[in-house]
Amino acid sequence: MRSLRKLILIGVTVAGLAGCGSGASTPSGTGGSATGGTDVTGHGGTGGAGAAGGAAGRGGSGGGATGGGAGGSTGTGGGAPTTGCGTSTSLQSGRASIDVSGTSREYILALPSGYDANHPYRLIFGFHWSGGVANDVASGQIIGGPYYGLQSRSAGSAIFVAPEGLNKGWANSGGGDIAFVKAMLAYFETNLCIDQSRIFSTGFSYGGMMSDEIGTEMGDVFRAIAPMSDACYSGGCKASNNHPIAVWMAHGDNDMTVPLADGMTALNKFLTKNGCGTETTPVNPSPCVQYQGCMTGYPVTWCKFSGGHMPWSPAPDAVWAFFSQF
Repeated sequence: MRSLRKLILIGVTVAGLAGCGSGASTPSGTGGSATGGTDVTGHGGTGGAGAAGGAAGRGGSGGGATGGGAGGSTGTGGGAPTTGCGTSTSLQSGRASIDVSGTSREYILALPSGYDANHPYRLIFGFHWSGGVANDVASGQIIGGPYYGLQSRSAGSAIFVAPEGLNKGWANSGGGDIAFVKAMLAYFETNLCIDQSRIFSTGFSYGGMMSDEIGTEMGDVFRAIAPMSDACYSGGCKASNNHPIAVWMAHGDNDMTVPLADGMTALNKFLTKNGCGTETTPVNPSPCVQYQGCMTGYPVTWCKFSGGHMPWSPAPDAVWAFFSQF
C-alpha cells in the first residue's frame, strides 16, 4: 500500500482536475434511512447465496472473452433474484447509513424511476476518488454525468450506489471497506430486487483501487469491475479468492500520480486470475485491447490512453457496453 502522502497527492490532483474534493456535501433529497441495517457479521449466509446465484447466472451462452468490445452475451439466461424481489420496500433514493460492526457508514442510493419490486435489476457501485465524496459520484461531478455516466446509459435497468469513504478515501484498513461493501450487499439483497449475477463496481483513482480490491476479494459475488487510473493501493490485491471476474481498465500513459507500471501490476493480477494469455486483439474504443485465452465469460480489456491522471472521456460508453454484455 502506498504512503498517506501518495494518497493525499491523488486527492490534490483530482481536485485540480474536477474542481472538487474539499468539504462534505449532501445530495438533494433525504431518501430512506438504512440505519440499524444488517451488520457485516450477518452477511455470511447472504453472501453465499449471492455467490451461488452469480455462478448460476454466469453459466450463459459464453463468448465474452473473444470478439469485439461488447463481447458476448454471457450470463443473460441465469439471473438469480434476491429475497427482496416480490416484496415492498421502504428504501428510497438518497443518502442513508448502515452499521458495520459498530461503525456507521453512509452511502447514496439511486433507484430507477418506476422501480419494480418484481424485476431483478443490475446493481452498480460507483466509488469516489481520494478527496472526493459520494455526492460527487451521484451528481456526476467528474465525467459523463451521475455514476461515471452510467446512470443515464442504463435507461432504468440498474440500481446505483455511491458509498462514502472514510477520510474521503478507500484505505480499506483492516478490511473495513470490504466489510462495508458486504454489509450493503446483504441489506440490499434483503430489501431490493437485484439480479445477483449482475453486480458491478467502477471508480476512478482511489475508487478504482477499491474496485481492484473488490475484484480480488469478491470475484464470486461481483460479475465485473471497471477501475480507472487504478493500482493495488487499497489492500494490495492479495486476497485468496481465485474466482475469475470480468475486468475493464483504463490508464493514462503519462500518469504521474498513479504510475502506469502500478496500474499494469493490477492488470497482471487479473490476467493471472482469469487465465489469460499474452496476445491481445484491438477492440473499441481505440486504443483498447482485449486479452486472448481468458476463461470463457471473463474477458479482460485494457485501455492505455494518451494522458495523465484523469478520467478517460470514452469511458462512460465503453464501461456501459462492457457491463451490459453480461
